[in-house]
Amino acid sequence: MKPEVHVALKHPGINLGSSDRKTDVAAESPVFGFWVFLMSDAVIFALLFAVYGVMMHAVAGGPTPHDLFEIKSSFLETLILLTSSFTFGMASLTMKYSADNRRRLLGWFALTLILGVVFLAFELHDFSSMAAKGGVPQRSGFLSAFFALVSTHGLHVASGSIWLVVMMVQVVVFGVDPVVKTRIMRLGLFWHFLDIIWVGIFSVVYLQGLI
Repeated sequence: MKPEVHVALKHPGINLGSSDRKTDVAAESPVFGFWVFLMSDAVIFALLFAVYGVMMHAVAGGPTPHDLFEIKSSFLETLILLTSSFTFGMASLTMKYSADNRRRLLGWFALTLILGVVFLAFELHDFSSMAAKGGVPQRSGFLSAFFALVSTHGLHVASGSIWLVVMMVQVVVFGVDPVVKTRIMRLGLFWHFLDIIWVGIFSVVYLQGLI
């Protein structure tokens, strides 16, 4: 009989390595299913972007993007979220090459979590500032579309932050076993997806709104 040959899977986001057969096999179906979820989530965001594109000039005599948007704040939020993508990437590399070093892995996760929470704090501050200028969702079609799009993204970041806390607890309790690795992989895909969506929001909503 010929010896069984294991072909290492190359998963987008995290390459689990050729020596971790259990994790590779365990990751196949969950990761594929999660990609399907992300594509359905992308459709939702695409619809929200389309609605915003149609409604961005429907200010109904109310405040306009020039009156409400603070480009410095939104640019800072962009830097924060992109940095959180880097820190999560470092956590992924730690999981691949130094899985036994839980302290380092948890440290990168903690930095990612802090950046996510700081991003949300800046976003809530922006919403509060806009509300003080009369920029509330019910004021116009433009504002309804804006809050629908940006708040949906914010809810995703909040969900990802909670998920990150859960994974930190699982790393402490269970270690970096194949199941935990696969869950972290899916969280990584989700987190990087949110960064991509935010780049779209910054470009289409904030930059275009100030032209």
